[in-house]
Amino acid sequence: MAAVDAARRRAAPLLRRWGGASRETTLFRLAIVVFAIHVVDDNFLHPEPGAAAADHLVSGLVPLAVLGVAAWGYPRVRGLWRGAMALALGVLGIALGVEGAHYANKVGASGDDFTGLVCIPAGVLLLALGATTLWRTRRTDGRRAWRYGRRVLLGIGGVVAATMLLLPIGLAYVTTHVGRPVVPDNDLRVGYEDVSFRTSDGLKLVGWYIPSKNGAAVIVFPGRKGPQEKARMLARHGYGVLLFDRRGEGESEGEPNSWGWGGTKDVKAAVAYLQRRPDVDPHRVGGLGLSVGGEMMLDAASDTKALAAVVSEGAGARMFTEEMDQDLPPLEKAANAVPAWIKQAALVVFSNQSPPTNLKDLVPKIAPRAMFLIAAPNAPTGEDLNRGYYRAAGEPKALWEIPESKHVGGQEARPREYELRVVSFFDNALLR
Repeated sequence: MAAVDAARRRAAPLLRRWGGASRETTLFRLAIVVFAIHVVDDNFLHPEPGAAAADHLVSGLVPLAVLGVAAWGYPRVRGLWRGAMALALGVLGIALGVEGAHYANKVGASGDDFTGLVCIPAGVLLLALGATTLWRTRRTDGRRAWRYGRRVLLGIGGVVAATMLLLPIGLAYVTTHVGRPVVPDNDLRVGYEDVSFRTSDGLKLVGWYIPSKNGAAVIVFPGRKGPQEKARMLARHGYGVLLFDRRGEGESEGEPNSWGWGGTKDVKAAVAYLQRRPDVDPHRVGGLGLSVGGEMMLDAASDTKALAAVVSEGAGARMFTEEMDQDLPPLEKAANAVPAWIKQAALVVFSNQSPPTNLKDLVPKIAPRAMFLIAAPNAPTGEDLNRGYYRAAGEPKALWEIPESKHVGGQEARPREYELRVVSFFDNALLR
């Protein structure tokens, strides 16, 4: 019996390690390892075509450091904080898997999509672990009213923290990793060529080009889906039109970025391509940008004189100071400040890039080339910023607001007036 009792005493620590908090820590760290494997896979083993592992030092090492600190610190904090950590990282872990799920659904899983898909069940595991930990470690002493009041306050604080912190970080990750992978059906209804060209940082971009009949050409941007109606409109008036997949989308190389950071290289490469075309006068190249494409077109025009004229429809905010320039009530602007700053910091990490300059500081550099801004002031997309861009710009410039328009819906809202204004603008700027 003495030998049996001794064996039980030796086994007791082992049993305790696999029960209670130690088993909880093991499950937490297992999920963290899954996330870390995907981070390494995404950044260093399977970077996007045209990108190199060395380009991902920030987006790879910073998340790995955060995950390492979380794995180390988890068993060293109290139950409330362990539960909060598990819930927070569970949400972000599911965000890691969105990329894999998106591409697996659209074109089939490949590369780092497989490790990304595993992040989804690992994230769900952490959500369950966090909820269980909070329940197991809840306070049971004191009066019932105090206990339940405390839990309600903690729940409200958790929702606020998720909105202010987790949502902007998750949004930043998804918008720098998910792009449109499928080339849309061609509905140009006019002759075109399949074309490709390279950016200054070596990426191959792919698109369609409608040859020019009047010696001038316009880049309609971004992508090859939304701009097709504008392309048909300009082609009817003899303009060459270039549509192409921006970096990280369709058949183009590179990494996606829904905010357009770094995308001005794409616009400048498109301008250079058109200037080499025999059907285009190199001094008669213009651009028509939609939404984020409008912001990128204004940015590119401020940096190269090769764009002779630009139309920007639906430009809004793409970084922190632009968001703070929006015409919002003071309390709403103050509430937006923290998540907007956190989102920008996360974008810097996940995109390995510094934020762009405020467009209000860039548009004065476009003059004396012509600039035409089109905005839907009642759309909830920050298009009131165009008034500030207009005031800051030099002549010649124009601002056309369409109150009944949706975001980039000017052509749909007023088709005849839209065609007259846009075509007349390019006629005056590029043909005369």
